[in-house]
Amino acid sequence: MVHGFGFMVSTKINHPSGFTFYLCSVNFIQALNISKAYGEKVLFENISISIAQGQKVALIARNGTGKTTLMNILAGLDEPDSGYCTYRSDLRISYLPQNPEFDPQLTVSEALLSADNEQTRAIRAYEEFIGDKSMADDPERAAELQKLIEQMDALQAWDYEHRVSQVLTSLKIGDLKATVSSLSGGQLKRLALARVLIEEPEFVLLDEPTNHLDIAMIEWLESFLSRQKITLLMVTHDRYFLDSVCNEIVEMENGVVYTYRGNYAYYLEKKQLRKMAEAAQNEKALNLLSKETEWMRRSPPARTTKSKARIASYHDLKEKASRKQEGSAGEIRMDMTRLGSKILELQNVRKSYDSLRVVDDFSYVFKRGERVGIVGPNGTGKSTLLNIVTRQLRPDAGKVITGETIQFGYFRQEGIKVEDHKKVIEVITDHAERIQLEKGHSMSAAQFLRYFNFPNHMHHDRVEKLSGGEKRRLYLLTVLIKNPNFLILDEPTNDLDIDTLNLLEDFLLRYPGCLIIVSHDRYFLDRLVEHLFVFRNVGDIKDYPGNYTEYRIQRNQAAARVKSQNKTEKSVASVKPSRPKDKKKLTYKEEKELARLEADIEALESEKAELLKKMNSGTLESQDLLDISERYSTCENLLETKSDRWLELSDR
Repeated sequence: MVHGFGFMVSTKINHPSGFTFYLCSVNFIQALNISKAYGEKVLFENISISIAQGQKVALIARNGTGKTTLMNILAGLDEPDSGYCTYRSDLRISYLPQNPEFDPQLTVSEALLSADNEQTRAIRAYEEFIGDKSMADDPERAAELQKLIEQMDALQAWDYEHRVSQVLTSLKIGDLKATVSSLSGGQLKRLALARVLIEEPEFVLLDEPTNHLDIAMIEWLESFLSRQKITLLMVTHDRYFLDSVCNEIVEMENGVVYTYRGNYAYYLEKKQLRKMAEAAQNEKALNLLSKETEWMRRSPPARTTKSKARIASYHDLKEKASRKQEGSAGEIRMDMTRLGSKILELQNVRKSYDSLRVVDDFSYVFKRGERVGIVGPNGTGKSTLLNIVTRQLRPDAGKVITGETIQFGYFRQEGIKVEDHKKVIEVITDHAERIQLEKGHSMSAAQFLRYFNFPNHMHHDRVEKLSGGEKRRLYLLTVLIKNPNFLILDEPTNDLDIDTLNLLEDFLLRYPGCLIIVSHDRYFLDRLVEHLFVFRNVGDIKDYPGNYTEYRIQRNQAAARVKSQNKTEKSVASVKPSRPKDKKKLTYKEEKELARLEADIEALESEKAELLKKMNSGTLESQDLLDISERYSTCENLLETKSDRWLELSDR
């Protein structure tokens, strides 16, 4: 049930610190006592959440507890079994689902500008008009075009179009004429995210917005959402992203909602205090239960009201004491084959697809226990290098020499196909009934599942019942159970909840073998790797000593030096760029190109200003106005391309 009206509320907050206070504000959305179950599986029951104007809230919970279902209910795409949601009147809401869907027949441009507002309608009318060549000689078109230009001016649609261009460029959405049906899953997610950002809603719901984005895109989105004055609720496992964007964390755990008004570090501190308090209460309950159990063994006759009440109290106490506390799952160390003196050596490896060389003369010798992170834009060859390392792909040239004792464990980004009818425990026992640990110890498949947050009641569930994150976690276990001594993880953090990520990080910190991680999760990389292979462009791989944050600091310092060379605060696309002082790394040909770019940018800026002046003069003939409008659009595209290239050369 959904209700829509405006209201002022006074919300009672039971804070994890122990304080209770009241927050008065205008709520954008409020969910009251909502419950949802699928068959016998209860996702949540009688939970309440309210989001006030200006809040930026992260929703976190374990995989399979109903985060996506809750987001669908709040977005109005699903109904709770009980309870209801209320919204502020005329609230503009945009929702990025985990798996977005579009009409496959639409073009990218049509899907992006499907929002029904005055600006998009004006832009569509303008683009359709200048794209129609059939009536180029019609004298009435000049007046019509002038009217469209005035409408674009009044609605500030030129700025809107620039904003659209900025979003598309940052999310690397290029071919606007491509059909939706031709896009990959990752491209669809970026397209859906771009549409949400372009629509400029008042309230945004984002379900795992960083999935399928490379680090550069994530950092741009992080900056974009931090600056925007929007109200936000998002599901994310990216802890740096969460920390930078959100000012409140809502956690669903065991059917209870906990609110933390602070960043991720604050959340960790207060959650630990809450766990300690719960553990103390649980210990007290266990002591009391021991006494009550002894009383129950004497079989008291349940005749009196007092006896009946005590028996009922005993059962309540037993249930409370038997509740499992999370806390540490202990430590396990796998019994892997000892690494020999020779690990892995790549000698002048090259790989091309048609004319595109994705690995260009790359050499590296791995040492025992080495931990390498791989970062770079999507499509620059990261997965290709991993497939060459594991001999899934032959290089065009060069050698891959692997030590005799090396046993690879390869977690692929695309996952594996597991038969849906299989039980969770069968997926593990198909590989091994028992898992060998160091010093002759072992653990059962059931114990191994419990360690990685698969409780007993899930062991006999069919795979088809698992959430996306639970399936990826199960796949990860099938890789770890083989005890590899060289572990390769390609985007292992996608769809994993924060609890599982912390558990996996602790496991990998104790892992004694070699480790290669491809990930867009900066927190994950900072904790685990010692140096990086940075894919700067296709085929261009640089070995950088240090973790991701250290690399980012150096990169930002270089960018700041470039920025300081500009004499105004305008963007590089709207001013003549200063000549960089240090060009030692540029070839003679590139120096000449840089000089040409500076002249071209200056000329294009002048031409663009002159064209705009002519378009607004109202004195042009029909055909002249059409030609000038097309040239103006061409100038904008050329400026963007040339400015990007100038930045690339200047940075070097």
